[in-house]
Amino acid sequence: MDVLIAVLKILLVLVCVGMITIILMQEGKNAGLGQAIAGGSSDSYISKNYGRTPEGKKKTYTKILAVAFMVLALAINILERVNTAA
Repeated sequence: MDVLIAVLKILLVLVCVGMITIILMQEGKNAGLGQAIAGGSSDSYISKNYGRTPEGKKKTYTKILAVAFMVLALAINILERVNTAA
């Protein structure tokens, strides 16, 4: 049981490092401010295909890693409680 907890903790650290890296690589929200002031259309080609752009993929990877972080943290907590109760 201790080996499993150690492996999950290592995975948690790797997920944290990956999430930090991806978040720092993302552009700020004010990157599209010029188009908003100029009256750009919200139905542009880029807005329709945002999920296929590198920024959209980074956003998706951030969500996946955030879910993985939550699941790993809960699993470690539950396994440690079971391990100490036994």
